[in-house]
Amino acid sequence: MARFTLIRLAVNRTSSAGASHPDASRRRIWLLAWPIILSNITVPLLGLVDTAVMGHLPDSRYLAGVTLGATLFSFLYWGFGFLRMGTTGLTSQAVGRENDSDVRNLLGQSLLLAGMIGVLLILFSRPLIGLGLWLLGGSEVATALAAEYAEIRILSAPAVLANYAILGWFLGQQNSRVTLAILVLTNAINIALDLLFVVGLGMTSDGVAWATVIADYSALAFGLWLVSRQLKLLDGHFLRSRLLALAAYGELFAVNANLFVRTLGLLFAMAFFTSRGAAQGDTVLAANAVLLQFIMLTSYALDGFAHAAEAIAGRAVGSRRWDEFGQAVKSAAWLSLVTAGAAALAFALGGQWLIALLTGLPEVRETAAVYLPWMVLMPLIAVWSYLLDGVFIGATAIREMRNSIFAGLAAYLPTWWLTQALLSDSLTNHGLWFAFILFAAVRSAVLGAYYLHHRRTRWRA
Repeated sequence: MARFTLIRLAVNRTSSAGASHPDASRRRIWLLAWPIILSNITVPLLGLVDTAVMGHLPDSRYLAGVTLGATLFSFLYWGFGFLRMGTTGLTSQAVGRENDSDVRNLLGQSLLLAGMIGVLLILFSRPLIGLGLWLLGGSEVATALAAEYAEIRILSAPAVLANYAILGWFLGQQNSRVTLAILVLTNAINIALDLLFVVGLGMTSDGVAWATVIADYSALAFGLWLVSRQLKLLDGHFLRSRLLALAAYGELFAVNANLFVRTLGLLFAMAFFTSRGAAQGDTVLAANAVLLQFIMLTSYALDGFAHAAEAIAGRAVGSRRWDEFGQAVKSAAWLSLVTAGAAALAFALGGQWLIALLTGLPEVRETAAVYLPWMVLMPLIAVWSYLLDGVFIGATAIREMRNSIFAGLAAYLPTWWLTQALLSDSLTNHGLWFAFILFAAVRSAVLGAYYLHHRRTRWRA
């Protein structure tokens, strides 16, 4: 077996025995999680700057156009998030096997796949953008500006998807600080160029789009530089048979295809929730949007622990160290549950204040307050699906994740229909929230059942 040398943080040199101790395992999870949590916080910061820059232009149509365009790309790129997740799971298992060649060639395969998908998105950008903006349903003026923004922004598709692969590759090696460094650099450049192009040079929505494109390619250049340093520490070399033969992509395609289906299911669940809220009027739509921000805030922390679990669980699966695997899951579960409990308590005690912070409209505040109890419940239920998604990605048990989405949708949609049929108009949004939380609960239950089954059968010595 090739000598396996990587750039290591202190957490990566933990011995198998130490990693199985609860305190050591929790420290290890935390050291991996905090850079991810911190990097997640930079995402809404960029959105705030985009909104502030556009919001100070004399015509509100520019803000509407950028909002529509940015929403379109959020959904589009989220759909290709499998490039990050699949790369993490397979790389972490290769790390566990101490196979430098697999680690190296998985990166090459993921980058080539990301590049091909990115080029295809550019080639088919006009119909994709047209369809996406039609589905979002903005005004004619806002849609025209969003199309102009999107035609520029799509040029960064290869860079965005390649960055997903790079982030997943480093996370699979338990180096989460690279994630923080790349995202901080991306957003810092983006914010600086927003101000230069729009405030300094007088550009409008096109300036925001070009700022994002330049920032994405700058992040790719920085990421590739970090990759080149890392590759010098790995034995072996890139293999033509692994990179250019379609048959060699079998495992990567299988993992990514199921992740893609799973992500489409999540996107559908979110889009359905938004559209059914919109059907109840603008006030309900706005109130639901405010409360969904609470879910996003919670996800920033819970994603950090889930990503840490991905890397450690995947490495343990690759090395067949099942005690370490079990302890990593327990430690991540403990930290996740504490965080979810803190979030639920914060929403219960300070939810009204948070709502007021997010909106100044009295009718939206009052409506959101009516549905606030669902937010207290949501973190305690959804925490398990966040955590177990990470565990299953690390173990590359992706079909189980896909099946949990199907099971969740099978409960979500009929329950929504029944609540709309049986409840009065004043309670229909409560029915929508109940169905949405049931979706999360069923996902958590299915993944939990799979986990217990695999621990008794596959994931044990």
